[in-house]
Amino acid sequence: MLKAIKSFVESRIMTPVQKDSGSAEHALRLATAALLVEMSRQDDTIHEAEREAITKALKTKFDLSAEEVSELYTLAEAEAKEAIDYYQFTSLLKEHFTPTQKEKVVELLWQVAAADGHIDKYEEHMVRRIAELLYLTQTEYIRAKHRALGME
Repeated sequence: MLKAIKSFVESRIMTPVQKDSGSAEHALRLATAALLVEMSRQDDTIHEAEREAITKALKTKFDLSAEEVSELYTLAEAEAKEAIDYYQFTSLLKEHFTPTQKEKVVELLWQVAAADGHIDKYEEHMVRRIAELLYLTQTEYIRAKHRALGME
């Protein structure tokens, strides 16, 4: 993981989780947001539709400020084609999110992946990997995918 992302995670995500429940909730939202931004980078092209899907999720579902959204985008885009250690993000979510919340994260990842009208094999792989790291069952994974892609 690049120094910028690691620094962001340590200062904005890991530290607040240890302080109070309000900060912990905010940190979990930031970890989820970082995964969504990383999803948009999986096919080497960040489409405007993906950016809009992320922005909508961050603003409406996670109540992040425009400043935080902008900072996450800047950090993720600066990390051109480097391998990412998702564990730092998913470990927070795995520990603090309910199964329903974890399933919602996977649903949002599918929405971002599908936002440009095409799900790339790397996008699909990332969603599968995140679902595994969150210990979702196959049923939860498929249910999230179906909801995200309007297959229910």
